[in-house]
Amino acid sequence: MARRRVGFCLSDKKRRRINLSAFSDLCAGRGIEVVEIDLSQPMASQGPFNVIVHKLSDVIVEAEYDSQSQQLLSNFQNYVSAHPQTLLLDPLPAMTQLLDRFASYRIMSQLQNTLKGKSICCPPYLEINTSDPSVIQAAVRSRQLSYPLICKTRVAHGSRSHEMSLIFSEVRLCDVRSPCILQSFVNHGAVLHKVFVVGDDHFTVERPSLKNFPPGPCGQTTIFFNSHDVSKPESSSHLTALDDAMPRLPPPSNDAMVALVRQLRAELGMALFGVDVIVNIHTHTLTVIDINIFPGYEGVPQFFSSLLSYIESIMEKQGPSEPAGDPDLSPQPSHCREELCPAGGDKF
Repeated sequence: MARRRVGFCLSDKKRRRINLSAFSDLCAGRGIEVVEIDLSQPMASQGPFNVIVHKLSDVIVEAEYDSQSQQLLSNFQNYVSAHPQTLLLDPLPAMTQLLDRFASYRIMSQLQNTLKGKSICCPPYLEINTSDPSVIQAAVRSRQLSYPLICKTRVAHGSRSHEMSLIFSEVRLCDVRSPCILQSFVNHGAVLHKVFVVGDDHFTVERPSLKNFPPGPCGQTTIFFNSHDVSKPESSSHLTALDDAMPRLPPPSNDAMVALVRQLRAELGMALFGVDVIVNIHTHTLTVIDINIFPGYEGVPQFFSSLLSYIESIMEKQGPSEPAGDPDLSPQPSHCREELCPAGGDKF
């Protein structure tokens, strides 16, 4: 039998979170060797690989300002460029754009056009690049955003990306921390549906979420919160407490979920990602509020079997041959990032 090898390029934290050692044991039973890639060492000596599964979010973000991270990213891309037969989960340009909420929200905002008739939408939002409250106030009025507003950082990775706020009136727009996304908050019965995608499969897990708030401006001071304190499985927060009289919303339509995942897979060109969706308590519209790179798959016991099946399916399409060896190649040019298309929503 041809040798089959899958490289995993993950942070120590990510390896522990998904329990990579247990997945390695599962793969070994199917004749697949799992290799934990060390980016600080030459990749050529660690290969060859049929498939590389990676989450280089830390490295990509740090490469903006750190020369060591720039070199690690460059080494990775040089190896991938020199070995086009190695399949990458997922493409770096696709993952890079999802680290920028300006880019990911432009993708989400197009869903209601591409999925007409499926009752899927993304709430109206603004891209904020200024700290001038008067400019922000004018933009909110012009875009006709409704209060309360939820404010999220532009960078969609790292501990700071979970720091968010709820703004209840125009006078409190002075609390906006630029650059960020400002978006109309949608009451959704304190239930978040996390959709975990693995190739052609998807799994939906319910999590706690923010409670309902009275629509329209009010004198409430800005609420600052960490989304991990609100929407993790073990979360318990006063921000998620609902009135007992609030009826439970129906689950999202399976047809809509299937259409959403299929469209995002085609749009992103990715196989491992998560989508955060809520259901509007008034319209029951499926509302997309975030896209996540290679999430933790917490609450998805089928993750290992689904990932292994997907890896095997894409390796079958490669053909029966072993992964090619590593020729003595001179350094290849590196293109660490693709520039994001400037087209999109309103920017201020």
